[in-house]
Amino acid sequence: MVRIRLRRIGRKKAPVYRIVVADSQSPRDGKFIEIIGQYAPRQQGGEGGLKVDEDRANYWLGVGAQPSDTVRSLLRRAGVLRRRHEQRLGIERKETAVPLPERTEEEERALHAADSAPAVENSGE
Repeated sequence: MVRIRLRRIGRKKAPVYRIVVADSQSPRDGKFIEIIGQYAPRQQGGEGGLKVDEDRANYWLGVGAQPSDTVRSLLRRAGVLRRRHEQRLGIERKETAVPLPERTEEEERALHAADSAPAVENSGE
């Protein structure tokens, strides 16, 4: 099975990880198929330490590669999984907010009447 997982690089006590596509049988820092990103957890600036090639990640997810739990959370943080989900469902994100129509006076009165109406209690007898 093909997995998307982390491969450790970097100095001692200063880890940097590459997001790689590898066979599940190969060791953590061993043979891999392709590098699709990099993650530096200690880098300042939050999201600055995460870089993912979204096109390649979508390709490998599309052909059945399974991400590890950590890589799944990193892809979620990068927004890859959200955009993939929206694309699969055919959802187009709106760039601007859609204005709501104004309520008429009749709707306002009906809304206030519903708020001020006493709640009906049902006794269990």
